[in-house]
Amino acid sequence: MNGVQIRSAERALSVGTWLIVAGAMLYSILTVTPLAAAHTPDKWDWTAPILPLVVDAAVVIVVRLDAVLARLGGHGGRWPVVLRWMTGCMTLALNVADSALHNDLVGVAVHAVAPLLLIVTAETGLAYRRAITTAVNELEARQQAQREARERAVVERREAAARQAREEREHAALLAREQREHEARLVREQAEREERARREEREQAAARERAEREARERGERTREQQRLERERREREEAERLAREHSERETQAERERAALLALGPAVEKHSEERARQLVKAAFGAGLPVRAAAELCGWSVGWVSTRYQELRDDAGRGVIKSDGALV
Repeated sequence: MNGVQIRSAERALSVGTWLIVAGAMLYSILTVTPLAAAHTPDKWDWTAPILPLVVDAAVVIVVRLDAVLARLGGHGGRWPVVLRWMTGCMTLALNVADSALHNDLVGVAVHAVAPLLLIVTAETGLAYRRAITTAVNELEARQQAQREARERAVVERREAAARQAREEREHAALLAREQREHEARLVREQAEREERARREEREQAAARERAEREARERGERTREQQRLERERREREEAERLAREHSERETQAERERAALLALGPAVEKHSEERARQLVKAAFGAGLPVRAAAELCGWSVGWVSTRYQELRDDAGRGVIKSDGALV
């Protein structure tokens, strides 16, 4: 990925994030203002939009400053995280409050979409920006390294050319002096030097080839050993997870059978005990009325707990034994 693609991704992320923030703010103002007005004295009804504006302004501050810090590679500590989640939870609570007060579960679900999308977008946007910043820094580091390598190569070529020219001049001068004095001996020694140099080059080339071949062979053996070790660890981990899963299912089944074997309650159980019995009944597929007889609570209360368990199961937070995770 080059710099143009990274900048394009940053623009797309920024535009998308602010579109979602703007839409969530507008939706929140339109949803929360009637709720705030209904719980405000009549003469102060005009102050109702202030509450959603204040909460959403905090959201804008968090999103904007998180974007700047992520671009600079910094981290604001735990307080920005607290503010981000606090404002997200406030927005969620204010948006679903009216529907929750009227026991409108569909309304709760509908009004929770925008706040949840805003919370997840803020967290995801921060993660994306940090990843983009890391990628930009790595790209710049690679480009800087390439420039430095090119500059070093140019300097080395210049030095090599100057050194070679100097050596050639010195060698020419030496040959000229010795040629006048011992022409025949210089010719023979020159031939011997060239032959020795060629022989050494051939020996060095052969040594390099042997070293490279041995290095390749060692690398292949090492990779094969690593692959075998990794496969062994993966098999052991899969077997361990399978055993743990089987043990958890067996334990959950025993606990559920023990709870259901108690029979109809002769008196109303405590809320914690009742919740355990309702979870067990839900996991066993019992109807609401049977669960109510089991725990001694009302059918309405048990129906509400069943709905909560269905919602949690829909979000993937219920274990196979009915316990929340």
